[in-house]
Amino acid sequence: MGIGDFEASTKGSLLVAVPLLDEPNFHRTVIYMIEHTGDGALGLVINRPTDEDELPGLDSWMDEVSQPRVVFDGGPVQSNTLIGIAVVDTAEDSDAFVHIDDGLGTVDLGQLPSEIAEGLTELRLFRGYAGWGPGQLEGELGEGAWLVLDAEHDDIFSPHPHALWRNILRRSGGRKALLADAPDDLSWN
Repeated sequence: MGIGDFEASTKGSLLVAVPLLDEPNFHRTVIYMIEHTGDGALGLVINRPTDEDELPGLDSWMDEVSQPRVVFDGGPVQSNTLIGIAVVDTAEDSDAFVHIDDGLGTVDLGQLPSEIAEGLTELRLFRGYAGWGPGQLEGELGEGAWLVLDAEHDDIFSPHPHALWRNILRRSGGRKALLADAPDDLSWN
C-alpha cells in the first residue's frame, strides 16, 4: 500500500502506540478512532486524563462525566476544541448525537445532556484531538508506529485510564502482549 492509498478504515478501532514511537504527543497512547476516510483520520487519546475538573458554562455536562470526572487531553490538534463521547440507550442520529458504533457517539455540547437522549450512561470529554491528513495515518501504519486493535466501550470510559496502554496490549494476546512489559525507557532493556 502506498502512502496515498486508502484500503481500510480504522473507525471504531483503537490505535495503540508501539514502544518505539518516540513522538512525545503520542508516547504510549491509546487512541479511539472516530473517523477514517481517504480524506484523513480523527481520533481521541483515551488514556490521558488532565486535572481539569471544571468547565465554566458546561457544568451540566461535567455532572455527567464518567470517572475520573475530568477532561481528557484528546490530542495535540485544536486544544481549544471540546469533544464529547457518550453511550446512550435510546438515541437516534441528529444534530445533537451522531452514532459511531452501537450506542456510542459524539454529542453536541451546546445542548443540555437531557436534550440529547434518554439513558445517557457514559460520558467522556476531550480537549483537542489527534488528526491525520490524507494518507498520513496509512503511512504511519505502514511504518509500524501503531497497532490497530479492537475497541471495547469500557476502554473509552475506563476509570483507570493510565493503565489502558498495558492492559489493552496484554488482552490482545500473542506477541503483541509482550510489548506491555517494555520498559518506559527502552535504553533500560
